[in-house]
Amino acid sequence: MEHFVKHFSELSVDELYEILKTRQEIFIIEQDCPYMDIDDLDRDAMHVFTVREDGRVTSCLRVFMRDEECRIAQIGRVVSLEHGKGLGGLVLHEGVRIAEDHYKAKKIYLEAQEYAIGYYAKEGFRVVSDVFLEDGIPHVKMELELNGEKE
Repeated sequence: MEHFVKHFSELSVDELYEILKTRQEIFIIEQDCPYMDIDDLDRDAMHVFTVREDGRVTSCLRVFMRDEECRIAQIGRVVSLEHGKGLGGLVLHEGVRIAEDHYKAKKIYLEAQEYAIGYYAKEGFRVVSDVFLEDGIPHVKMELELNGEKE
């Protein structure tokens, strides 16, 4: 299984199609969440994704600058089709690296589904909000301090 890191402008049509297909399969079909997934944030993001030999994107996320002045990056649209294979951890770790190395972020922000708090906590993220509903699903805000301030 290969993994890739590409800016939106570098994605091939097939890669973009597969990323959107994977996100739709998880967010809209599996989670029964009929809300818009595609937004203008994809265009300015770096996309981290894994691809099977048959071309199927099996996990992905996006990283972009949330606040340029304060050097806060955001990770979002984190999905994995094949659970228990470490793909989610691989793309998350790579996403953190991109935020730190490419965007020179001092902090990473994300909104995690409540059930996934432990997954993000393994990478050092900490919960910074109460539970709130996003598209009808319980979420929390989480942050990761960078530049040696990781908890």
